[in-house]
Amino acid sequence: MISLTPKAATHIQKSIDKRGKGVGLRLGVRTSGCSGMAYIMEFADQVEEQDQIFESQGVKVIVDPKSLSYIDGTELDYVREGLNEGFKFNNPNIKDECGCGESFNV
Repeated sequence: MISLTPKAATHIQKSIDKRGKGVGLRLGVRTSGCSGMAYIMEFADQVEEQDQIFESQGVKVIVDPKSLSYIDGTELDYVREGLNEGFKFNNPNIKDECGCGESFNV
């Protein structure tokens, strides 16, 4: 299961509305970085047959089956820290993260 905080859902829905199309947010992982895996986020204009769909706070989050094992149980938040703002992944599967926070290992 993938969940969104109210702030994350609001930010995603506003972005989809501004974009003018999209069925939800596609969330996944790819091999990258110094720790092994990095998150991928993009708007989804369609859902593939094998995709898993989670609805949270009224927003659809679409995940491919390969990525799901790495991010299952993740809560996506949208946070503001000082002058920076962005998404924060609260992933219970992470065993180690790189110092820059861009990649992780499960």
